[in-house]
Amino acid sequence: MGAILSVSIEDIAFGGEGVARLEDFVIFIPFVNVGEVVEAEIIEVKKRFARAKLISVKTPSPNRVIPFCPYFTDCGGCQYQQMAYSEQLRVKGKQISDLLSRMGKVDPLKVQPIIGSPKEYGYRNRIMIRSQWDKFKQGLNIGFIKHDNRLVVDIQECKISEPELNEEIQKVRKNPPPKGGIKVVLRKLPENWVLPRDSFFQNNFFLLPKLVEEVRARIKESGVEYLVDAFCGVGFFSIELADILKGFTGVEVDIAAIKAAKQNAVNRGITNGTYLAGRTEDLLPGILEKFDPARTALLIDPPRTGCLPDTLALIKHVKPRQIVYISCHPATLARDLNILTEDNVFELKQVTPLDMFPQTQHVECVADLRLK
Repeated sequence: MGAILSVSIEDIAFGGEGVARLEDFVIFIPFVNVGEVVEAEIIEVKKRFARAKLISVKTPSPNRVIPFCPYFTDCGGCQYQQMAYSEQLRVKGKQISDLLSRMGKVDPLKVQPIIGSPKEYGYRNRIMIRSQWDKFKQGLNIGFIKHDNRLVVDIQECKISEPELNEEIQKVRKNPPPKGGIKVVLRKLPENWVLPRDSFFQNNFFLLPKLVEEVRARIKESGVEYLVDAFCGVGFFSIELADILKGFTGVEVDIAAIKAAKQNAVNRGITNGTYLAGRTEDLLPGILEKFDPARTALLIDPPRTGCLPDTLALIKHVKPRQIVYISCHPATLARDLNILTEDNVFELKQVTPLDMFPQTQHVECVADLRLK
């Protein structure tokens, strides 16, 4: 603890920290690029690795850029603003390939090139800011959690958020919460979609068409006629795919989202689908009695925690022709792909990463599995 070392950065781990080595001992350092020589102070030591705080960059990478945000390295929202965007895409693509290969036993050749975002900043349409009492300044800090502790960084704007949200941040600052500990969700609503305040929608409108395009291509290629849209939210994917399907059913536990999905379908004249409120685990067997599994795709877009074990077991039991698994957390995706492909029930055709979250550690993936 407290040792100051000069080390070379060999790689960037999933999560955004640089990887350096002292002989065989791994040291994780944030806010660095591959190939850089940096000076860092050890702040945590474990049996197999240590973590260090970046002090200075002695030999910068050609991919190092000046961060756009003044709160970068203090705020915990972004990990890669020191990295040119082309390098961010390379790093994320490698991370996905390595992680899926190690945890999910996925052939790296099945991981497609990552699709970049048209906007590197100003893309995020939903954020959550927090208030926290600062006893030193005797006032509220309003902003985001710091990268290395649970304190709140006081911010004026968020560079990765859409301009409308930065206007909302100023309104919150002018009319602050009455006390600390209050979370405020700010979001820009998608055009022509009914969306309840707390229901899920994709956070990057600018790359969303490419995400739909990828899912549509996978569904068309398999030749299925029916779709079960599990964790369907407000019906986004099933409505976007309705024109290439004979029928579909969306399932969502959020009752407000199901009501919105029904209204979204009506607003678009979609008549070949239904929406059901409930748990996928409870409703899927009955739905696949209605739709022939041999002609049905199951689209799953679960929370970051992935699918529950009983959900995966149920999917393997009912055996739909295709699974399109959309995930914003590659580690849980790898875990679930490993379960779905064991016993030779399903075969993974490909995984396509999409950078829905530039400047951050996060990445979206679309996995296409087919019944063997």
